[in-house]
Amino acid sequence: MVELADSVESVEQLASVWRGVVLDRDPDADVRDLPGIAVRWADCRFVFWNCVTLTEVGADADLLGRRLGEAADVMRSKRRPGFLWLFEDLLTDDARAALDGAAGRSGLVHAFTGTGMAWDVPSTAEPAHPDLVFERVTTDDRLLAYADLNSRAYGFPLEDGRDGLAGSALWKEHVHAYLALRDGVPVACAATAEADGSLFVALVATAPEHQRRGYGEAVTRKALHEGHRATGSTRAILHATAAGAPVYRRIGFEPNSPIRFYGLAG
Repeated sequence: MVELADSVESVEQLASVWRGVVLDRDPDADVRDLPGIAVRWADCRFVFWNCVTLTEVGADADLLGRRLGEAADVMRSKRRPGFLWLFEDLLTDDARAALDGAAGRSGLVHAFTGTGMAWDVPSTAEPAHPDLVFERVTTDDRLLAYADLNSRAYGFPLEDGRDGLAGSALWKEHVHAYLALRDGVPVACAATAEADGSLFVALVATAPEHQRRGYGEAVTRKALHEGHRATGSTRAILHATAAGAPVYRRIGFEPNSPIRFYGLAG
């Protein structure tokens, strides 16, 4: 049985890690904790860095409607599009039943679904894959390769990923970001960032022509291994897309709250 505490942990990790990555992208970014809403909005081309999420536990249908309207107002005030991340397990049953209608009335449209996941990381041997060599991202050119893999995997223009990551000291020096290289060419990537004693797995991607070969799983294991070794953190959190969730379950992650991602209608 999934504990509500796991879902709360998932929301708190998002707010904590995204505070760092958004302020790294722009020290003047909109990072606020409003009543029931965490705003983490870089207003850049990389859509994942433009985020609001609802944070209250046990919001009923009336409160949900108000918060959705307030979140949509924040999103409308920005130049660049982004997403509202909504963790369903934080809602009451009546709020879940009312969610689609309330979102529509607030001018929000459902974009895609995801799942919060968590794992207590064991000590493991050095990860390996027969096709791959792993390399930590420490230079600008490797960081651009990391950004480009994410853009290609998620169907963004290359400039969008680069706008989110190019030149970042955080990603080169503090995040445990790894490329998987096949014959010297980057084919997959994954990263872990330490926050509040846990490792947050972020921006896992595989080049479309190299998917379904275990590369994403292998490089995720590498990023987890190195993050665990460097920080001693034994808890790992991530937010999976529907396509990625089976990969993480093979590693050992267990799902908690379903997540709905909403954008502005029109």
